[in-house]
Amino acid sequence: MGTPTALEGYAAEFAEHRPHLIGVAYRLTGTRADAEDATQEAWLRLSGLDDPGRAAIRDLRGWLTTVVGRICLDRLRSAAVQRERYVGEWLPEPIVTPLGVPASEDPLEIAVRDDGLRMAALVVLDRLTPEQRVAFVLHDAFALPFAEIADILGCSPAAARQHASRGRRAVDHADPPRRADLVEQQEVLEKFVAALVAGDIAAVTELLHPEVVMIGDSNGKGRTTRRLIAGPDKLARFLVGLVRKYEPGLLTRGLPVLVNGDLGLWLPKMPGREGFLAVDEHVQGVSLRDGLIVAVYDVVNPEKLTRINRPA
Repeated sequence: MGTPTALEGYAAEFAEHRPHLIGVAYRLTGTRADAEDATQEAWLRLSGLDDPGRAAIRDLRGWLTTVVGRICLDRLRSAAVQRERYVGEWLPEPIVTPLGVPASEDPLEIAVRDDGLRMAALVVLDRLTPEQRVAFVLHDAFALPFAEIADILGCSPAAARQHASRGRRAVDHADPPRRADLVEQQEVLEKFVAALVAGDIAAVTELLHPEVVMIGDSNGKGRTTRRLIAGPDKLARFLVGLVRKYEPGLLTRGLPVLVNGDLGLWLPKMPGREGFLAVDEHVQGVSLRDGLIVAVYDVVNPEKLTRINRPA
């Protein structure tokens, strides 16, 4: 172990890199718990070195990024097995920011202001293999050299480059929509909610992109679609029919929030009564393309909503 004085100096320097490391880990894993755990583990590995071991680190930020990448690769490989038992679709854990509040210092709320951490981008990353995701993210987003990525993956630099290239091609092919202007998002979302409240299928359909999809995430622990719904007509009819099963005024009780930096809706949990279904807590993110809704991400799994920043 290092001397207390030297360790205190490294602790202060580590604190400066912590927001970066949490952002890296969240982009790699899609969960807050894994991001925070990987960052804490990186600190434990750093503090566990003796003074000569830490002195040999020439670039602390790069060294820590590599350590976090290695930890996240193990998490991704383990998650791939766990997903086989997951009920329905899987979405990243949402980072929720209430509107109209002072800017947060939460490192993840800061990180998701980056366009690459919007829900649409993370959903695409989740389709990559663990090796492709680590290589692509660490190289393209954080400029980590392929030699260091190869050390993480346990392969040659040429193989690491190939993993990154395949990941890049997959992301380019998926073409996730970029973040729309917030004012445009607000206008579309307000019209969308009004059309749903009115039960106007035609008006809802007009606001949906021809390639629109809805993905629900519940793991069987809440009410949402368990299968991806694609197409404006099918989705509009599904949503209007669903709203009718709940007490009138359901959507007016929802509050606008930012979901990974994009505008979305938070719905509180409400009991059922008089023949209407009870409402599970929802976080719904929305992505736009060409001024129309191209994706709806509905997170209902309570395990992914335990630590969200709820609106007052």
